Order: sequence, then C-alpha cells, then structure tokens
Amino acid sequence: MIAFTILYPRTDDLTFDMDYYTSSHMPMLAECLGDSCRGWGAAAIAEGKYAVMGWAMVTSRAELDATRNEHGAKIRADVANYTNVQPDVLIGEITGGSD
Repeated sequence: MIAFTILYPRTDDLTFDMDYYTSSHMPMLAECLGDSCRGWGAAAIAEGKYAVMGWAMVTSRAELDATRNEHGAKIRADVANYTNVQPDVLIGEITGGSD
C-alpha cells in the first residue's frame, strides 16, 4: 500500500478553497485512481510549514504511477481552481498502522 501525500506550503499570500478541494479536486483524484484508491482525506493544518494536507492510499506504486502518467496533466491543471501555491508531494510505502 502506498501513501500519496500532498502538502501545501503556508505562505503570506496563500489562498486555498477547502470546499472545492474536498468536494471536487480530491474526488476527481480518487476517480482517476479508480479501484486502486483505498481512501483519501484532507486536513487544514493549524501551524507550521504547511497549511493544508491531502492524502490518498493507493494499492501500489505501479497503479499510482500509471494514474499520474495518464491523468497527471488534468489533475495538475485543476490546482489553480483552489489554490495559488504549488504543492510538495511525498510518496511512500505504508509499513504499519491500524484499521
């Protein structure tokens, strides 16, 4: 299982439409991932380097890479609809946790 984490930097001029992000962008990402998406979420971060975090759990790196290759341009183009910053992306294998 892969954790696909999207972090939006906190800046002085940050704008972010959380309603759009959670009702349109992240569902679009999940739809593009299809059956390989095992869940997704978003969080407003109260303090620190990042203001917002999104994540998806994906069955495999190969599935994530295939989705990014096929739908990456569409997903990246949508970023301008909810924020004025470019996100940092982290990809890692989930090695533990709880249900």
